[in-house]
Amino acid sequence: MYRFLLSWRWAGFALLAVLLVPAMVELGFWQFHRHQDRVARNELIAQSLTAAPVPFDSLSKPGSAVPRDLTWRTVSATGQYDGGHEFVVRKRTEPGGSSIGYFVITPLVLADGHGSVLVNRGWVDSGQDATSYPAVPAPPTGQVTVTGRLRPDENAAGSGIKTHVKLPDRQFHLIDSGQQAELTGTPVLGGYLELAASTPAQGDSPVLLEEPDHSSIGPHMAYAVQWWLFAGLVPVGLVVLARREAHSPAPVEAEPVAV
Repeated sequence: MYRFLLSWRWAGFALLAVLLVPAMVELGFWQFHRHQDRVARNELIAQSLTAAPVPFDSLSKPGSAVPRDLTWRTVSATGQYDGGHEFVVRKRTEPGGSSIGYFVITPLVLADGHGSVLVNRGWVDSGQDATSYPAVPAPPTGQVTVTGRLRPDENAAGSGIKTHVKLPDRQFHLIDSGQQAELTGTPVLGGYLELAASTPAQGDSPVLLEEPDHSSIGPHMAYAVQWWLFAGLVPVGLVVLARREAHSPAPVEAEPVAV
């Protein structure tokens, strides 16, 4: 009854199943690992945002990189803004919206003399002329204490942003403390501070960036289960197809017509 399983057609079905099942299982584990990464990221962000602020220069030094487990850590810094070395970063989305504009980055010269910290003061609209420096509210004068989120330096590889295009003066593609240290000739601590609050308050200021969303885990676990179900359905489908073919009536050959 099942001699047809030895045919070349069914050998092809078996080979296809042998290839599909492990591929689907692997895709399921890939989605499962993405789920685990998202959960770990959310936990890291939640712990970092609720932790008491620590001095920025206790976690970073000039030329250093921000470790992954310190990303989003709540930090503070005290000093004076250096408006002369302020710059903007192009092609950034308005918080909670879809408009494209600039991030305003102003160095804060630390009061303890350990160098300066790049402070992302928020977002401003690009206006009508993208070749000119945008209208940016001036930073507070005198000594200020800023609190925000520790962020790593941006790079072309991690962001996918192409940096070979020449830009107008004081406009950049990335927030890169090493690049700014080289251009200004002053020590700049690695990473930057994403501003959340300032004492005294900023007053008229760029639009502050929102906290990262750490409540959603995404659909990755559901996708993993789907792939594993598909992997289980492949052999089941082969059995059903074989039983159907085994119990289907054999084709009746037509009798020759006498001429």
